[in-house]
Amino acid sequence: MTVIEVYADIWCPFAHVGLRTVIRRRKQLGRDDVVLRVRPWPLELVNGVPLEPAVTAVHVDELRTQVAPDLFTEFDPGHFPPTTLPALALAEAGYRRDDMTGEAVSLALRNALFEEGRDVSSPAVLASVESAYGLSPPDAEDEGAVRIEWHEGESRGVKGSPHFFCGKFDAFCPSLDISRNAEGQLLLHRNVETLDVFLAKCLQS
Repeated sequence: MTVIEVYADIWCPFAHVGLRTVIRRRKQLGRDDVVLRVRPWPLELVNGVPLEPAVTAVHVDELRTQVAPDLFTEFDPGHFPPTTLPALALAEAGYRRDDMTGEAVSLALRNALFEEGRDVSSPAVLASVESAYGLSPPDAEDEGAVRIEWHEGESRGVKGSPHFFCGKFDAFCPSLDISRNAEGQLLLHRNVETLDVFLAKCLQS
């Protein structure tokens, strides 16, 4: 089994696009032997403040308009979570069982937020994900793992969400080219070529 590690936060829309792109490429390549280990990069701890719903909504619109018209179908800034720490702990509980469960829970939480418009800090939403995957609520070990993983990411030189690692190779946000125009607006372009170079290195290592 090839494990691709990804440092990312659940409410990061760029990570949602990146993860979905890798899942799509994995299916196209027929590589069921590749699993994503999505490690916590809690932006509210990294930046010292939570993400703002209005700012995230702007990024969602930019991504949806420029590169991902099929994503963010039911995103609702009115249900934007005030924190992702409980959801990140739940994902860690999934990975404590096995990598496949952890990946599925990580993706389900992002789908709940960006494709279903649900607040993934809500106990009811978290309980529904727990039930779907037969998990118990995360405990102190899972909550502590979020901070441990964050600090490990710092030591590995994580630049932001999402940052991919595979063996000795790494790539920050490899599926997107991101720049700004003279007015400061984001300009986004798909960059499957860079992603494929990274994946080729991963799958050959």
